Amino acid sequence: MTTSFDALGVAPDLAGALAAQGKTHAFAIQELTLADALAGRDVCGKAKTGSGKTLAFGLPVLQTVKAAEPSRPRAIILVPTRELATQVKEELAPIGAVRDITVAAIYGGADIEKQIKKLKAGVEVIAATPGRMIDLIDRKELDLTDVSIVTLDEADRMADMGFMPQVEWILRHIPGDHQTLLFSATLDGVVQGLIDRYQTDPVRHEVVSEGVTVAQMTQRFLRVHQMDKVKVAAAISRSGQKTLMFTRTKRMADKLVEQLNEQGVKAAAIHGDLRQSQREKSLADFTAGKLNVLVATDVAARGIHVDDIDIVIHFDPPEDHKAYLHRSGRTARAGQGGLVVTLLLWDQELEVKRLQKRLGENQPMPEVFSNNPILADLTNWVPVDKV
Repeated sequence: MTTSFDALGVAPDLAGALAAQGKTHAFAIQELTLADALAGRDVCGKAKTGSGKTLAFGLPVLQTVKAAEPSRPRAIILVPTRELATQVKEELAPIGAVRDITVAAIYGGADIEKQIKKLKAGVEVIAATPGRMIDLIDRKELDLTDVSIVTLDEADRMADMGFMPQVEWILRHIPGDHQTLLFSATLDGVVQGLIDRYQTDPVRHEVVSEGVTVAQMTQRFLRVHQMDKVKVAAAISRSGQKTLMFTRTKRMADKLVEQLNEQGVKAAAIHGDLRQSQREKSLADFTAGKLNVLVATDVAARGIHVDDIDIVIHFDPPEDHKAYLHRSGRTARAGQGGLVVTLLLWDQELEVKRLQKRLGENQPMPEVFSNNPILADLTNWVPVDKV
């Protein structure tokens, strides 16, 4: 049985704000780290995306910060992408509101003057990408003197994306004593270097994970016809609330959105050629349930951290088993189940057989048409060679 937030030391007003959202018991990473973080210890937590780590660092931040002076935040949360900065802000702001704590997302590609204005009004917590944060410090619009708690979220991804020099520059420019929380899917190599240099006697906590939660996924592989493929994808998406579809190219993503909309399925795309504001709107609409389907390329998917995605469709089969796991891991998160469907054309059969072998799967790949009733409930259907 999981532990309640109250029992882990979360203050009654914050626990009440969580309860109002239907959150009363902690996920594993929260259960492991909250007491130490609330006690003021430096913490490094090993946990993958979707494990509930935003609250694991967010609650100690909200519980300990004092009111901020203009342009002098009390807490900084460094994140690798704009999308993640926005999501951290959206998750923490409603909880912080019960204490009049302001949370802001600060990232490049958005109007810097608006961000400066916000900081001047006094912001307790900022979730920021490293580049934009350095711009603001250089302009003397952001002063780190009052920072009492620093979080590095997805430290391994910041390393992968080449942000380590900026991250270390920021950490070196925080003058006072402060608590440092670090969360990462891996705690070795460059990330271990950060822990050694910038944390003091940290407590290490690890959520033991079986890689991507393949155990909680229902996997299906369906042979389809080119002319019928979009209709099959649309039919599958209607059986869930939130479906994420993957294409190999940006052009295909845009085309698929148009075709799905023609089928009466509300869809939007997220990829690198779209303006940041468009990507944010699509992601926000998808998160809020206004869109049933989000179509993404592999690169764009790195910025997607949405709970309750119940179906992932590989509209184009992934390039390899790592991409398959990375894409599929967007569902079956935080202990939930999920359905993962790979659609393949006749000439992709060999490629997908090789993929199955790498995954340790050996499933039939039946031919399916869009009018087949099984598409409404693939989870409870047992795959056979012919349907």
